Amino acid sequence: MNKGISTKRRVKCALLNIIMYISAGLICLMLIGIIGYIFKRGLSYISFEFLSSKPSLIRGTEGILPNILNTLYIIFITMIFVLPIGTGAAIYLTEYTENKKIAGMIEFAAETLSGIPSIIYGLSGMLIFVQFFSLGTSILAGAFTLVIMTLPTIIRTTQESLKAVPDGYREGALALGSGKWYMIRTVVLPSAIDGIVTGCILAVGRIVGESAALLFTAGMANEVLSIFEAVKPGNAGSTLTVALYMYAKERGQFDTAFAIAAILLILTFVINLSAKCAAKFLKRKRGK
Repeated sequence: MNKGISTKRRVKCALLNIIMYISAGLICLMLIGIIGYIFKRGLSYISFEFLSSKPSLIRGTEGILPNILNTLYIIFITMIFVLPIGTGAAIYLTEYTENKKIAGMIEFAAETLSGIPSIIYGLSGMLIFVQFFSLGTSILAGAFTLVIMTLPTIIRTTQESLKAVPDGYREGALALGSGKWYMIRTVVLPSAIDGIVTGCILAVGRIVGESAALLFTAGMANEVLSIFEAVKPGNAGSTLTVALYMYAKERGQFDTAFAIAAILLILTFVINLSAKCAAKFLKRKRGK
């Protein structure tokens, strides 16, 4: 006969709940403190001239327009390549492959790649894309390096979201006469859109926050480039994180560095919010 929970167990549960709430509160306070300090130091330094001009020793300006554009270019180019490749690999591993050994080897390779330090990717990208493929130090070489870096993230998150789709959805679609690919495209992928968007957000976060690999591949130039110039080999460009490193470490201009950090936070928030809105729009369009 069940006599209920003992007093000792109730005390343990209460202590665990207290520890959990304290830990969550400390994490929230640390996050609010860091973001608040960055905004306090950085927002006062941001101006229209700072956002719309490029740095020049002759004119004495400290603009970051080239860095903002280069960051957006690298995000755009990287996601164009990594999203279809990573999603396609996840679909193959989850829906098509029957050889579990090969699937396990690919998954292990993806997990191994996700743990490699970014500086190794930078050196590899410099040897492969910059030198071997003769792309030079360019935005294109940096984007291709980031494709390899973010590919494991897209594969793993998409794969887990596809596995979370109930098998009944697949069986119902196939029972109604749907083909394999049509079932994946119209039933499985829309049901897994939240996980795919999460993978995209994580990938964008790594792209925006990357600096070590881009120092070796994309360079540190501060010229305003159009999107057509950015995809040409040899056109180098520094992103916001590279500019932050240069201002803070090499020049000691911490006010400018904090302003760039504040802009990075705002840019990341806007991109993540846009991804979430796009996911909701796709769900409504699919009748979810």
